[in-house]
Amino acid sequence: MAGKMSIVLFVLLVVFLTQNQVSRANIMRDEQQQQQRNNQLYGVSQGSLHPQDCQPKCTYRCSKTSYKKPCMFFCQKCCAKCLCVPAGTYGNKQSCPCYNNWKTKRGGPKCP
Repeated sequence: MAGKMSIVLFVLLVVFLTQNQVSRANIMRDEQQQQQRNNQLYGVSQGSLHPQDCQPKCTYRCSKTSYKKPCMFFCQKCCAKCLCVPAGTYGNKQSCPCYNNWKTKRGGPKCP
């Protein structure tokens, strides 16, 4: 009888510890997802970046182009003026009007 009781207590302890670990893993996953969402949105709206944040945002923005040097040059120039960089590696310029509306002398987009 005492042996069965100790086995039941042991099983309950294992189940409790397993659930506790699963709960911790879920909390950590949720925190990581929230942090990723915050990082994706940070710097997307006009004026939401600090000048020192332009380098990493532009590095990601220009990561898929084959013209990295000019992309980085103009992205950083636009970021310094507008204090925002659109999300992603291409498009999404509507989220940053200054970045979107700055044009070259010929009327083409200045910002990548």
